[in-house]
Amino acid sequence: MQWEWSIDGWIVLAGVLSACSCALVGNFLVLRKLSLMGDAISHAVLPGLAIAFLISHSRAAGPMFIGAVIVGVLTAFLTQVITRHGKVEHGAAMGVVFSILFALGLVLIRQAADHVDLDPGCVLYGDILAVGLDAFEGTFPKTVVNLILVMAANLLFVGLFYKELRICAFDPDLATSRGIPANVMHYALMIMVAVTTVANFEAVGSILVIAMLIVPAVTAHLLTDRLGVMILLSLIAAAMSAIFGHIVAMFGPGWLGFDATVNTSAMMAVIAGVLLLLTVLLSPEHGVFGRAYHRLVLSTRIIAQDALGWLYRRSEAGQPVVALTELETVIGRTLRARFALRRLRQRGLVYASAGNDLRLTDKGRIEAERLVGSHRLWESYLAEHFALDTDHLHEPAHRMEHFITPELREDLQADVPDATTDPHGKPIPSTPRDDD
Repeated sequence: MQWEWSIDGWIVLAGVLSACSCALVGNFLVLRKLSLMGDAISHAVLPGLAIAFLISHSRAAGPMFIGAVIVGVLTAFLTQVITRHGKVEHGAAMGVVFSILFALGLVLIRQAADHVDLDPGCVLYGDILAVGLDAFEGTFPKTVVNLILVMAANLLFVGLFYKELRICAFDPDLATSRGIPANVMHYALMIMVAVTTVANFEAVGSILVIAMLIVPAVTAHLLTDRLGVMILLSLIAAAMSAIFGHIVAMFGPGWLGFDATVNTSAMMAVIAGVLLLLTVLLSPEHGVFGRAYHRLVLSTRIIAQDALGWLYRRSEAGQPVVALTELETVIGRTLRARFALRRLRQRGLVYASAGNDLRLTDKGRIEAERLVGSHRLWESYLAEHFALDTDHLHEPAHRMEHFITPELREDLQADVPDATTDPHGKPIPSTPRDDD
């Protein structure tokens, strides 16, 4: 199989337009926790399509869009009615509505297939390769024209109502209080989702359109918490899914030594899923490895601070030098504890002699005073405002001391200005500013 730009270029363009148009409105479905609504509409529009076919006896774009939009809005409306008046959870209401409409649609499509030129498989799975055949015959692919129009409409819709969509996505009640009709924006979004879904039937089919509606947006949401950046990243993920989906569909079986063909639309969804999986694993903030790394860094920092605090308290008790084995009984002999102690040495906070005796350096004493001072200030605050017994103060203060910021420490000092000792009678060390 050989790449032909005159054919494959059009297929890739159609795939990119299809995926990006879905991802554009899909961002707001994800943010509003309406991911299933995209699935519901993509399935529920089938009876609208079938009725349009039965009435018009053709696959003309006009009747298709009208039928799909009517049923799409009906899906959203029925879901709202069942949720509000039936006191049913929103996801369950969507499941009820789209299951019934989808089943009705399959029955009607089967009926329509006996009277009009309708391929149920095309509706369900798409036929993006037909775009390349149209281009091969020298005609401008009609599917590409439709996708360009839908992409332009979605860009215009998001561009004109970006502020309204953003506020409605995060707080519909706030939007209403500011004079933004949240319900109108909701149904406008549902109309755009329905139109986008129908326009993508020819490219990716009603079964696969949900992948492009949701997966790129979820992928982007794992990478950023800013809406503008999220939309941009979702478009990049959608375009990559389309491009690499077609490439892998064409050449993937050959790379693996198989003489077989792979559906391009299905492979687009697979690539989108692969990108999501990689993001789930590798996202710096929300990924599995990223979160594991942050937990490792946090736990190591806590162990290191526990070691500093213990060495300081031993120094207060008249033992400025302690053996490594004695410290290990406190922080443990784990690999993480050894790494924490190594970091203390590298930062010049702890000095270790040739005999593995440990003591705080001047720099380490300043860090330890800041930590222990925060601990004892928190104990004083708890004792004054919560009247806790002295034997119940150490544990909560020990957990909190690792997260007291300089600003919070200043607030504590202002709240207990006369505290020079903690409730146990131990002096509260001075806590110099971080820039001193």
